[in-house]
Amino acid sequence: MPTTSTTDAPSKAPTAKKPAARSSSSKTATPSNGGGRGKLVIVESPAKAKTIGKYLGSGYTVKASMGHVRDLPKSTLGVEVGDDFAPKYLVPRDKVKTVKELKASVQNAREIYLATDPDREGEAIAWHLMHATEATNKPVRRVVFHEITREAVTEAMAHPRDIDMQLVDAQQARRVLDRLVGYGVSPLLWKKVKRGLSAGRVQTAALRIVVEREREVLAFVPVEYWSLDAELAKRTGKARRTQDTFKAALTRVYGKKAELNTGWETQEIVQGLDGAAYRVGTVTRKEAQRRPSAPFTTSTLQQEASRKLGYAVRRTMQIAQDLYEGVDLGADGTQGLITYMRTDSTNVAGSAQQAARAVISVRFGPEYVPEKPPFYAKKSKGAQEAHEAIRPTSPQRDPASVKPFLSAPQFKLYQLVWQRFMASQMRPAILDNTGVDIQAGKPELLANGEAPFLFRATGSVVKFPGFLAVYQAGRDDGETDELDKGALPPLAEGEDLDLLRLLPEQHFTQPPPRYSEATLVKALEERGIGRPSTYAPTIGTLQARSYVTVEEKKLLPTELGMVVNDLLVEHFPNIFDVGFTSKLEEELDEIATGDRAWVPTMHEFYGPFTATLQQAEKTMERVRIKDEPSDEVCDKCGRPMVIKLGKFGKFLACSGFPECRNSKPLLQRIGVTCPTCKEGEIVERRSKKGRAFFGCERYPACDFVAWNKPVNEPCPRCGSPYMVEAGRKGQIRCPACGHDGRALAQAG
Repeated sequence: MPTTSTTDAPSKAPTAKKPAARSSSSKTATPSNGGGRGKLVIVESPAKAKTIGKYLGSGYTVKASMGHVRDLPKSTLGVEVGDDFAPKYLVPRDKVKTVKELKASVQNAREIYLATDPDREGEAIAWHLMHATEATNKPVRRVVFHEITREAVTEAMAHPRDIDMQLVDAQQARRVLDRLVGYGVSPLLWKKVKRGLSAGRVQTAALRIVVEREREVLAFVPVEYWSLDAELAKRTGKARRTQDTFKAALTRVYGKKAELNTGWETQEIVQGLDGAAYRVGTVTRKEAQRRPSAPFTTSTLQQEASRKLGYAVRRTMQIAQDLYEGVDLGADGTQGLITYMRTDSTNVAGSAQQAARAVISVRFGPEYVPEKPPFYAKKSKGAQEAHEAIRPTSPQRDPASVKPFLSAPQFKLYQLVWQRFMASQMRPAILDNTGVDIQAGKPELLANGEAPFLFRATGSVVKFPGFLAVYQAGRDDGETDELDKGALPPLAEGEDLDLLRLLPEQHFTQPPPRYSEATLVKALEERGIGRPSTYAPTIGTLQARSYVTVEEKKLLPTELGMVVNDLLVEHFPNIFDVGFTSKLEEELDEIATGDRAWVPTMHEFYGPFTATLQQAEKTMERVRIKDEPSDEVCDKCGRPMVIKLGKFGKFLACSGFPECRNSKPLLQRIGVTCPTCKEGEIVERRSKKGRAFFGCERYPACDFVAWNKPVNEPCPRCGSPYMVEAGRKGQIRCPACGHDGRALAQAG
């Protein structure tokens, strides 16, 4: 049980916009003659403390709080609804020792600096630290840095401020709001569906998006259509070269748009083209600019790391956290390599832009430097423009220079951030786009200026690479790029062409793609649901509750997820409406800027919510999730076993329950013999946090474990008996020596 309980309500009255201090609530500016020597700096993590400690040197003590030191209780609501929603905070058991040590450090210090992360969560952690350590009788200052470098830390320490209670109010309002929803609706799901389920304002809105997309996919009826391409070639009078051939697509038939719905319609066109001549009609050439993508935000980093590196959202954020907090670079000491990784802003500091321009000029040439630094407008709802985009702390520190000091995942992510940022500060690429209309028909018709059939060919080449010299953005499934077309051969109007072959092809319309983790993040951001710090935990909760599963990197709702979604949408149509959730996010933003008071906002929400909750308790019928059949037979009673859903996912249980209580883990075999014991088979398992990993079915007798999926292929370099999937489709690597497998072989 928690050991310390306090009630510290956020400020309850409307507050002035952007105050310099919040002395009535924060008590951060009170001078003290209470003794103590030296200056104490408190951050969240040991890695961050280590990096900052090296920059500050003697005279400073740097301690880590290990994240939050106070929270609402787990066993009760922890919110005094009748007292203007005052939260009741506790020091959790696992933080008692940390808080005790921090208290002692506070008492021994002359001044305290709270250097938690530069967002609302960090502001709230700083406020909680001040109260939990009883530091209100000493000078307490808040310092913020968006990057952990010597210059940034020195600058922040020279310009401390008081805790911004508007930001604290916004974070606490979010916490209270989510607690009211979660602790109100989750018990209802326990009664009506099964124990261990949960509902949440953002979590359920995200689930609704996934479920609705799945229903679109299931309801989709494919429609047949056809295309007809002509493979053509220039008449050169010499041996035909590959670069003289190209493809053109049929676009018009007798002056009307070509719509080929069936095979017989397409065959009629093919027959009509029998003996046809092909001639170049009009040729259009146009120069076009392609502008670089903006530097990364949290959302775009997660999306691009998924596309290019195959990283899950949670893994991307873990690696980014390491790069932000600091890496030991040998002679250069510990350095934070990227700026703060939870941001929805595309702003870039002027000093960083100037540094990037200098590097670009030397590395690529002055012609790659734009006349003035570019500006990127952020269009997502609620973007906090005071923050910075994710970028390297030093553009001069290229990926190759830090590679020896980074793990392979750290290097890949740093390289992605560095390339994206450098590209964002470079000139646009200049493309030469060519479009050619090709007339087709009987020779005598073409001679008279008549063309029954019209084909279209397009090509694109890079005239000036600009930012493409360093980076090209990845693409989601189904997206195409005009540069994939390549160049057309030089063609002149009136030029006769040879037909090599006609290429009729059947197609079917495709359903909308299922969401991946990355595209779900994109959808949440576009709809204004959640904020950068919530994307990864929201998706993690959906998986941990078995509301969704991941198959081939796509999110599929389970039967449980469908049932829970339908119940909540039916009985709480407003609370879990995507638009309503987005509106609440905007109101939280207004609290952060001082344009809205948090207590009236809670009252506006809570009245209708409790009425809806009471009605749902009366009308929601109990739903039973059916057990899935399995091929397993109970080894105790001989009855069939079924697949049930428990707290940590699916498991096998005897269908004879409660007479027979036999159960065992549901093992998902991958067809690979354990390389350690040579007896068991490798199976896929789930950690308590929902992350997939692979281990021997004989555990605990055999302790083989791997995060990446093992493949039944020995390493040709070191002889390791197996390799593992390495993220991208078809790419494998050796876990022992790092040798890349199929991808390199295919490239060769």
